[in-house]
Amino acid sequence: MSANPRTIKPSIRDRVSKEEWQMRVDLAAAYQLAHIYKWTDLIYTHFSARVPGTEDFLINPYGMMFDEITASNLVKIDGDGRILDDPLGMGVNEAGFVIHSCVHAARPEINCVIHTHTRAGVAVSAMKCGLLPISQHAMRVQAEVTYHDYEGIALYREEQARMARDLGKRSKAMILRNHGLLALGESVREAFEVMYYLDCACQIQVDACAAGLHNVQLMSEAAAKTSSEQFSRPDRPSGYKDWPALLRMLERRGVRYAE
Repeated sequence: MSANPRTIKPSIRDRVSKEEWQMRVDLAAAYQLAHIYKWTDLIYTHFSARVPGTEDFLINPYGMMFDEITASNLVKIDGDGRILDDPLGMGVNEAGFVIHSCVHAARPEINCVIHTHTRAGVAVSAMKCGLLPISQHAMRVQAEVTYHDYEGIALYREEQARMARDLGKRSKAMILRNHGLLALGESVREAFEVMYYLDCACQIQVDACAAGLHNVQLMSEAAAKTSSEQFSRPDRPSGYKDWPALLRMLERRGVRYAE
């Protein structure tokens, strides 16, 4: 059972809006799912979600493992880095603030940002070729992937303008060179789905390249275009069936994320 009882504090549900509470529940679920899918890097990566109707966002307390995250222990912070609500008094990761505040400010339509350092994601981020069109999973994101060169640990706000420029106005998937992956969504469920496909595509690429890049079959431009269009059908919004199924999995496992 995830969520250490020692880190579960009394619910804050009664002192936040129902919209904020739902966002907290969804974001906590994403953290718990990331633990299951092994997207963790000790305590050093972070997901955020915009508080509906505000410029504030929610992010993980710095120092907690993903399987300890619940709706009530997420930290609320504003775009200038001021902590507005920190139930456990643990603060936030400084690099997390720099990255997430940059994206939320640059892309007001985005409500969730997921950043990971998975082994496959970092491996592909270090490849000159970037993400290759070699799998159906890659086609979910490959057409819109953007890249940002590594400048060191993201501790300085001066990097934000360059990161926002490299992200662009349409991309929902970004590879941070020599660093990791970034997925964006208009909802938590969309950002989670983008990261799922992006990370799977990276895993597939690393596995395929083990046989030698000369053995890797790139799909044709026509096939890539067709599959990309199929993934973006308007009658199939991101995560519309995946997310409820994932939440049911958490419930079956007894994960206490909505507390």
